[in-house]
Amino acid sequence: LSGLELGEPHWHEARAAALLSRGQFDRLLGSVHTLDRDGPWMVDHLFGRLDPGEVVRDYLAEALRLAESAVPFDVLAHIDYPVRHWPVRAGHFDAGVFEDEYRTVLKALARSGRTLEINTRVPMPAVIARWWYEAGGQSVSFASDAHDPSAVAADFPHAAALAEAAGFSPARDPHDFWRRS
Repeated sequence: LSGLELGEPHWHEARAAALLSRGQFDRLLGSVHTLDRDGPWMVDHLFGRLDPGEVVRDYLAEALRLAESAVPFDVLAHIDYPVRHWPVRAGHFDAGVFEDEYRTVLKALARSGRTLEINTRVPMPAVIARWWYEAGGQSVSFASDAHDPSAVAADFPHAAALAEAAGFSPARDPHDFWRRS
């Protein structure tokens, strides 16, 4: 399969459309890595400047804007992206603290008919997959966000178990999205 991940495509709709007009892709991922705080800032750089909870809430607000946009994408990539950079000084990351914000994004994503990615770069909190199911999400996909070939499909058995526990089942074609059971 061929795919493309578009970072903040809702910020660059015309440029994203121009890029997409150049070819066909089997999967289009939409993602957020950057927040606008008097200019664009990578999420990981904001943890040193802002309260960690504020960073996560701002990230989820931006993910909501992406989910509600008309920009063409099939899969919302790494809804838990900020967790990768969660500062040790902030203690253990608890997704429940941000439940309302996660659920709001997940409901919007479900209404859009798009798919949620379970990314294994940092294990997704299982509760997020459950909230996705409860929000009416119809499908999940898997990604390892492998920036190195040795990490491709890392921890997929764990991700598959998480998806199954949340109520999703594999498709007949191993390349297809997992669907609600």
